[in-house]
Amino acid sequence: MKPFPKNFYWGAGSSAFQVEGDIENMDWAKAAREKRVPEIGIACDHYNRYEADFDIIKELGHNAHRFSIEWARIEPEEGKFDEKEIEHYRAVLRALRARNIEPFVTLWHFTLPLWFSESGGFERKDAQEVFARYCRFVVEQLGDLCTHYSTINEALPYTSNGYRRGTWPPFRQWPGIGAVGVPSYDNMLDAKATVSWRNIGAYFRVLRRLAAAHNRAYDAIKQVHPHADVSIVHHVLLFHSDHKLLNLLKAWFMNWHWTHQHMRRVYRHCDSIGLNYYMHRKFGDTKTYEKTDMGWDVYPEGIYDALLMLQRYKKPLFVSEAGVADDDDDMRPDYIRRQIEGVWRAIESGVDVRGHMYWSLMDNYELAQGYRKRFGLVEIDYDTLERKIRPSAWVYKSIIENNGVTE
Repeated sequence: MKPFPKNFYWGAGSSAFQVEGDIENMDWAKAAREKRVPEIGIACDHYNRYEADFDIIKELGHNAHRFSIEWARIEPEEGKFDEKEIEHYRAVLRALRARNIEPFVTLWHFTLPLWFSESGGFERKDAQEVFARYCRFVVEQLGDLCTHYSTINEALPYTSNGYRRGTWPPFRQWPGIGAVGVPSYDNMLDAKATVSWRNIGAYFRVLRRLAAAHNRAYDAIKQVHPHADVSIVHHVLLFHSDHKLLNLLKAWFMNWHWTHQHMRRVYRHCDSIGLNYYMHRKFGDTKTYEKTDMGWDVYPEGIYDALLMLQRYKKPLFVSEAGVADDDDDMRPDYIRRQIEGVWRAIESGVDVRGHMYWSLMDNYELAQGYRKRFGLVEIDYDTLERKIRPSAWVYKSIIENNGVTE
């Protein structure tokens, strides 16, 4: 038996625009209308079916759930907040509380209201003030029902895909970026990216402003909810190598560029840190890996090194996302076990890990891949919206019930 600490949080995650459906006043919906990303539509209709979906969570033994607030719903016009949508998310939180499920709220998960994106988004000089105002308002309205808040989900994938590779809004691309051989998120459509050397400056400028936005939001949240646990969610793209000096230097530089450059700007304004883990790149590696449906290496045990990487910031950690695209559900059971064994090894090594959220609860709109890639513990029939629990979900439930992995 490989036991986990008492009161460990076990759950799964989702994000608003990937499951809720019918959000038209944000940048991804506009991009879909322009056929630069796949159509979103009704998605899983989670906006209307959340009670039934939370019954599934309860059946699967989860005691925590991570989800996001859709900024475009809350603030449809700049400075004007929609009380009806706040009440919707209050109802969502009450539904989780009624089932004794701890909510973990992400305040921003990639999508921007049109009024913000069309006025420059995080390139605006006042972006951090605008973002902090939104975060403060939401926490002020929801703070009696929730303690755990993440400000920003995955600043590096957002900037890398939006301002470097040009596969996500706002579709900016560096010249020659296709020659860089690191794992990434592809777009199944022609994103019609704008290619310019100026996008390099925009990339680094937006990264700095995202860090400043988190820091400003942290202070604003603490003003209205001093006891909130406020985190940032960082995607560790794990770079490692064989023992050759050049490869060691490559891995060191890429980890600095992808993880530590950003984390050093924000960690002092974090009560905890969320880890998202999916991908690795090993320099000098000759091993042939099994591939997920995303085309990424099957390497769930790399989560151990990812957790060790974030340990240096001396904050409690949560696995906020980690999972596998596997339509047939044949590799997912073993993937989950190996992933959680990696988390257990990190805890045994002294890392303060407080929870594990599998990605994702249900199949969803997988960004620029549309609905083709399936990460869910719960299968969605997109014709009928019927939910069907996959066998791997019961494997995860067994781990949860044992609060650990059996030998």
